[in-house]
Amino acid sequence: MPDSTYKIVEIVGTSEVSISKAIDGAIAKASGSLRHLGWFEVGQIRGNIADGKVNRYQVTLKVGFTLE
Repeated sequence: MPDSTYKIVEIVGTSEVSISKAIDGAIAKASGSLRHLGWFEVGQIRGNIADGKVNRYQVTLKVGFTLE
């Protein structure tokens, strides 16, 4: 197997439901324009509060993919 070269990009996913949904949505969207996604790393988790409740989750991810 030849050596590989990877690229890392940062994306942000949001969800009104959960952190997992924010991650899943971000990866699904990135998969539409980036090929060979292989891993992700959560960098930050934050959210918005409205009326004393979590209104939206926001997750910053680094995703890595193999360059062709």
